[in-house]
Amino acid sequence: MALDGASGATGLHVSVIRRRKVVRLAYVGPFTAGRQGAHWYAAHHALARLLSRAANATVQAYVYDPDEGEDVIAYGNGRRVGGERVVYEDVELPPGRPEDVDDATFAQMQSRWPLGHLAHVFGVARKELVRLPLAQPSRVLALDGAPSDAEAVLDALLPGPEAPHAP
Repeated sequence: MALDGASGATGLHVSVIRRRKVVRLAYVGPFTAGRQGAHWYAAHHALARLLSRAANATVQAYVYDPDEGEDVIAYGNGRRVGGERVVYEDVELPPGRPEDVDDATFAQMQSRWPLGHLAHVFGVARKELVRLPLAQPSRVLALDGAPSDAEAVLDALLPGPEAPHAP
């Protein structure tokens, strides 16, 4: 938390899409709400860097501001290994009037934007990834240092290892 400047955080929100084994971790604090929170997350990726090293896996940090744009940054072994950003006002629409772009065409455009690509990698719909903060199951784990049942909560929340296949 100190590396991310998240000393005012009161919790860690854990959201899960179990069928795809997608887990979202996000600090809960006064600095993470709304557009202000999106801008804070755009600049604070220590948790993603540390998790990528500890888990020996690629960890994606993403920022979604529905009014401004979206950003996905990938970390592997504690280092930035990729990323992509789109600013909505810079997006080029197909020729013609903007109001003539139908929903299917717009959805196709969104699928090529950072969150659309990340959703494809995870095997989920873009809409599902955008709504991940509201997904069930989810829980907020207290970060106040007091003893808690965090291990039991995480065991119940997170997808377990797959059972081995019979020969």
